[in-house]
Amino acid sequence: MPQVIIPGEPMRYGLRLAAYEPNGARLGVLTSHLGWEAALPLGDVPSLKLGYSGHAPGASWLAAPCEVAVEYSIGGGWIEPANARFLRIKRSGDDADAARAWSFDMPGWAWQLRKVVLYPNGAMVEGKRPFDAVSPGAILRTLVTEGQARGSVPGLAIDFTTSLDSGGQPWTATLTLALEPGTDLLAALINLSEQGVIDWEMQGRTLRVYNEGTVLGRDLASGPAPVDLRLGRDIDSAPDEATLEDASSAILIAGENGLSVEVTNPAATAPWGRWETYQSQGGVSDEGTATLLGQHALERAGREQVQLTRQLVISHASRWLPLTGYRPGDHVLAPGDQAGMQDVRIRQITLSCDGDGRLGGNLLLNDRFLERDIKLARRSAGILDGGVSTGGSGGEPSPEAEGRVPAAPVGLLADAQAYLDEHGYARGQATLTWSPVTADVNGVAVDIDGYEVYARRNEAGELWMLVAQTDASDTTATISPLVVGWTYAFKARATNNGVKGEFSAQAIEPVPDDATPPPVPTTPQLTTRLSVVHVAWDGLGASAIPMPSDVERLRIWMQDPLAPGWAEIGHLTAAGSIVVPGLPYETDREFAFTAIDRSGNESARSTTATIATAPLVDTDLIGQVINGATHIIDGSLPADAKITAGTITGALIQANAVQAAHVAANAIETDNIAAGAIQAGHLAVAAVTAGNIAANAVTADAIAATAITGKTITGSVVRSSATGQRFVLDSSTLDLRFYPAGTSNYTRMYAVDGLYPGETTTFITSGTNQFSSARAEFQVAAGLIRLRIRGASGSGDNGGVLDIAEDYGRYGFYNGGANTETYIHCQGDGRYYIRGRFWDFSFADSRDAIHAGSVTVSGGGPPNWGLLSYGPTMATNMGPVVALRDGGAGNTSGNSFTPRAWSVSYSSVTGFQVNLAANSSFALYWWAHRH
Repeated sequence: MPQVIIPGEPMRYGLRLAAYEPNGARLGVLTSHLGWEAALPLGDVPSLKLGYSGHAPGASWLAAPCEVAVEYSIGGGWIEPANARFLRIKRSGDDADAARAWSFDMPGWAWQLRKVVLYPNGAMVEGKRPFDAVSPGAILRTLVTEGQARGSVPGLAIDFTTSLDSGGQPWTATLTLALEPGTDLLAALINLSEQGVIDWEMQGRTLRVYNEGTVLGRDLASGPAPVDLRLGRDIDSAPDEATLEDASSAILIAGENGLSVEVTNPAATAPWGRWETYQSQGGVSDEGTATLLGQHALERAGREQVQLTRQLVISHASRWLPLTGYRPGDHVLAPGDQAGMQDVRIRQITLSCDGDGRLGGNLLLNDRFLERDIKLARRSAGILDGGVSTGGSGGEPSPEAEGRVPAAPVGLLADAQAYLDEHGYARGQATLTWSPVTADVNGVAVDIDGYEVYARRNEAGELWMLVAQTDASDTTATISPLVVGWTYAFKARATNNGVKGEFSAQAIEPVPDDATPPPVPTTPQLTTRLSVVHVAWDGLGASAIPMPSDVERLRIWMQDPLAPGWAEIGHLTAAGSIVVPGLPYETDREFAFTAIDRSGNESARSTTATIATAPLVDTDLIGQVINGATHIIDGSLPADAKITAGTITGALIQANAVQAAHVAANAIETDNIAAGAIQAGHLAVAAVTAGNIAANAVTADAIAATAITGKTITGSVVRSSATGQRFVLDSSTLDLRFYPAGTSNYTRMYAVDGLYPGETTTFITSGTNQFSSARAEFQVAAGLIRLRIRGASGSGDNGGVLDIAEDYGRYGFYNGGANTETYIHCQGDGRYYIRGRFWDFSFADSRDAIHAGSVTVSGGGPPNWGLLSYGPTMATNMGPVVALRDGGAGNTSGNSFTPRAWSVSYSSVTGFQVNLAANSSFALYWWAHRH
């Protein structure tokens, strides 16, 4: 069975197939397949494609309907994961095939849930079965229990109840809806999943249903040990497909009663300017609801849509392996769009095994933008379709001053959301749903002509107001604008020929404030001039994303990197800059931004930037006459700026006022200094600096033994020079940069931790080339040495790559394109593979090691022959390996063609000849190696 093997060690990871009787016992392991592929999606029916020979052991099990399970092992027992049980209900093959190779297309066990349908009962309303304010579990259990009572899917088990999901948690959603008779269980599951109400899976023959985003939405992308799928180790290739076809920056929503609302998105990607779209939305007559729907639509259409496929490496070198390390629905770290590590959600795992037992597969991933798009689509569907509530606040209606009226419509639900108005302020919108009224208070059938909806703030004494009216067929109402942060009470009643019906029970719903933080701002742009620092912002979010309309201000933060502790030093309300004075000279200060919106939501901190203030005057004056950058030191100059001879006597000179920098060269001679008058105790700490010591004045004899040995030189940044040719050593970032004279295109050496758990990794990067298109990067980790050409920004692959790892070696080329990846990969188990394409023979060179190609020879003879020229005369003898396809065989399979004799009749350094004992055309495919 297919497995990852390390010589001398137990099996690390294995996959196999097992057969079961329908709804019955295990039959055994299918050991001799011809290859299989299983697709395991989130929230949908999985599938299995299997090839099997009728002569192989276990073929008799597949000859009749059965169940097939995928199992995995990590060195212990074998485990059947979720969604890995399949139904053998479809097969194909050729009875004339002596090998009796059969192909099976098997859906997941959940496929037969479509065979359980909803029947009508005695409580039908307008031809539908109503479910009033119930949990998802209640609806699904109704379909299952009624179906099994009729004998449907007897093998199906469920482990959720009407009050608890399969994880033992109370249901978080309540639904009011009516289902058509004939709705099947699978359709109900998929629809509820697409609405964002539930997640579901099959474990063997057991249906498990969870609150959405809980058990099947694990966060494995954060924390101290995230699941990090890395290129070359866990992932082999990372193709992306991106499109702007559905992008728009403006939408016109056309509702009922002539309502027309335009919504724009200034943050949308618009390289060619404004792109418009139109949406006709029947049933919407409320401007706030139309605005909310338009904002949802534009957020989904405001950026490039990217599909991420990641090819799996399943080997002993892989750190994370499918099903055991991660599963569909999990959030993991993986190369996202353009290969940067991102938090992505696994939407599907595909596993494959060929006839030789080699394992492979791929992942379909959603980045955080696509996951947000899915949630927005679900929220929009909830507004239009109604019927779902997240449970509200659990509040009680405030008392009526004059009593309350009994309910008539039942199952009233309210769901509130926040949206931004045209000025960027948060407003509230509520969607209400209830069951149709079909009878009067005495239970006699009645035809109503419409509904009235009332609302008020949920406080005693507040007046009820009529906020919506619908016709008899519409049991959904949308209301806006509402005040965010308030809790509202809603009630509805039916009308019949002008007679007002009884009010429903109240639905209590808080209106949430906007909870979405702004995008992370771009990195601060820092400059220093005239002893101050200028901190500038370009008004954008990271990756040049425009800021949304509700951003109120940008907060500017600063800290000393040697004594961390962020402090806010100012703010901006739009693109611009502030000036930061009073900073100590040539001492690093670190800056960062956060953005905050009108609802108080604050973004994460931006990438930081660091700068040191450049002095305004010569450094010899700093601390002597000028105190930092602020003022002249008291007493450093007399009142009269002109000092005459003899006016300054010893009594007028303060202690320590005269220092070495104030004494002219050679003004004090040896004759004026008494022997032994200057001793070490007379020198202030740091009184003698490098500028006071003449060249060559300090010799080896003048330095005491061990005076420097073992000492520590402190300071965040060490520079050999302020400008020009220099090196800069920054201890806060473990960063050493080398600057050639007159340029900022520097070479860098630095170290990072966390790239590989528990390791420190060293990098050396070059400056960019003369075309500003590439730079080289050298990486040294404990188990990996990597040399590659990167893009000018230092990200993305852009040329040759060499990996020397603990368990593999790789050499080749990759610049991010799907067809440019070319390399040879050598594994530690003695095997290797080659990726890429060989040169066609039309590009051959005399010293090529491999010469490959194909050519067609027209009919002639017999004997028919073709002479192939290599092009150049090869440097040494060639050994052609040739395959021939006889044109007389036609293009169809079958056993009606008798092969003709043929051979390679001639070979030299210039080419080779093939003869065919027939007059038909033929094609040659060859591989020739030079030896």
